[in-house]
Amino acid sequence: MSAVALSKPLVGRFIPGEGIARAAALTGFAVLGSLILWASAKVSVPFWPVPMTLQTGAVALLAAAYGWRLGLATVLLYLGEGALGLPVFQGTPQQGLGAGYMLGPTGGFLLGFAVAAAIIGWLAERGFDRGPVRLFGAMLIGTVPVFLVGVVWLAWFAMLPSGGSGVGIAKAIAGGVAPFILGDVLKLALAACLVSAGARLVRR
Repeated sequence: MSAVALSKPLVGRFIPGEGIARAAALTGFAVLGSLILWASAKVSVPFWPVPMTLQTGAVALLAAAYGWRLGLATVLLYLGEGALGLPVFQGTPQQGLGAGYMLGPTGGFLLGFAVAAAIIGWLAERGFDRGPVRLFGAMLIGTVPVFLVGVVWLAWFAMLPSGGSGVGIAKAIAGGVAPFILGDVLKLALAACLVSAGARLVRR
């Protein structure tokens, strides 16, 4: 059985092969990506049934364009910025900062972003970036853990440090998943189209 031919991530075409220049480029892309995630958390778009941010789409876009290693590192950098108290998350600083916010109801979804970045980037490097439909499928697969981890956290572990309890699995799905499915599908479709269009431009 032959090995799977790996695809070079979109931004990989702009990263030098070795040395200080490579390290500087990787750092620059990671910082840029964390700023994109920061901005995407703060943008609220009117939508039915609830307003949505652009964050899920931004995670998927960065993972597909960066590949799994740089994509995961970028999300972890973003989460680290939030853990240090920077107001990078939706609802910060109004709803708290740092670890206190990350241990709240949305903590599982934040952790799920890292899992999603690794999965989407890994699939993109293995041929799923060859066309928007395949890439959209990879993004759907990668986004499932965001909701799984988020629901488990919300259902059983959210607010435990403050003496509270979770909300139960049914309420977690009803409040933390169902209202966001349509919006996330549209965001992933847009992200897949943008990455595919960018790849075509680079190839030309």
